[in-house]
Amino acid sequence: MQSDDVIWSVIGHEFCSYKVKTVTQNFCRNEYNVTGLCTRQSCPLANSRYATVRENEGVLYLYIKTIERAHTPANMWEKIELSKDYSKALEQIDKELKYWPNFTIHKCKQRVTKITQYLIKMRRIKLRQEPKLVGVKKKLDRREATRERKALSAAHLEKSIEKELIERLKSKAYGDAPLNVNESVWQTILDREKSGKEKELNVGAQLDMEDDETDGEEEEEEEMEEDWDAEGGEFVSDFSGDEDGDLDDELSDLEDVVDGGLGAGESGDDQSDDDSSPEDEPSSKAVLGKRKTKPTTARAPPRKKLDKPGRRGPRVEVEIEREMESVPLTRSALANW
Repeated sequence: MQSDDVIWSVIGHEFCSYKVKTVTQNFCRNEYNVTGLCTRQSCPLANSRYATVRENEGVLYLYIKTIERAHTPANMWEKIELSKDYSKALEQIDKELKYWPNFTIHKCKQRVTKITQYLIKMRRIKLRQEPKLVGVKKKLDRREATRERKALSAAHLEKSIEKELIERLKSKAYGDAPLNVNESVWQTILDREKSGKEKELNVGAQLDMEDDETDGEEEEEEEMEEDWDAEGGEFVSDFSGDEDGDLDDELSDLEDVVDGGLGAGESGDDQSDDDSSPEDEPSSKAVLGKRKTKPTTARAPPRKKLDKPGRRGPRVEVEIEREMESVPLTRSALANW
C-alpha cells in the first residue's frame, strides 16, 4: 500500500531527482506536474489522487492517476482526449473531475488555458513569412571537404593507371591477346579514346574552315583595293581648320618650286646645247620628284609660316605633265618603233 506522507517526507526534505533548487523556491521537472512547483499538493509522486493536462502534437489530453495500477507504472495514468473547443474542454474537465478537490480542478483548467494560448500563438507565427535559420555544421563541412579531396585524388590515380594500361596495350606489352583481362573492358576503353580523337579532328576541321574563310575575305579585300587603284580612285581624309592651313602652305611651297623649275627649264632651252652640263640633270630630277633638294635657281624668299598648334597633314605628291610638240615621224623612226 502506498503512503503519500512517507513518500513526501523522503523526496520533499531529503532528495528528489526531479527537484530544482533556487534561492526563492524549488521547481519540479516531472512531466506530469500540473504547476511545475515542488510542493506537497503539486507533487505527482506523493499524491495518490492526481490529475494533469498535457499536449501532444497540438492535441490536449487529460491524464488521471489510477492508484490501483501503481504496481504497473506504464498503465498507471488514464488518458482522455479533450475537445479542440476551449469551452467544451473545460466542460469535459468538470465532468471527469466532478468530485475532486477544487485545487486540482482549477490548476487543470488553468493549464488548458495556457496551452491553448501558446498553440494559437504558434499557428500565427507559422503564417508569418520569416527567414529560416539554418545551423552551420563546420565539422561536417570539413569532413565532406576532406572526403571530396580524397575522392578527387583517387580519380586522378585511376585515370593515370588507365592511361598507362592503354599505352601498354598499344605497345603490345601484354601480347596480342592478354589472358587475364576481359576483352569487353579493353574494347570500351579503346572506343572511348577513339571517339575523343574524332571530336578533336572535328574541332580542327572547323578551325581550318574558319581560317580559309578569313583568308578568302582578305583576298577579296586586296582585289577590291587593286581595282580601285587601277580606276584611279583615291582615299581622302577629313582635316580640321589648322590642318587645312598647313596643307595650303605646303601647296604654295610646291607651286613656288614648280614655277622655279619651269623657269630654269625655259632658260636652259634658250642656251646652246654645248653650255649644258651633267650637273643640270639632277636639279631637274629634284624638281620633278619629291621635295628632297632645293632648286639652284634664285627665287623669291618663301612666306613665313605662322606657328600653329596641332599636327601637320599628310604628305601630298604632285605630278607634272609636259606636252611635247608633235614632230612627224620619218621612215627610219617608224622602222625602229
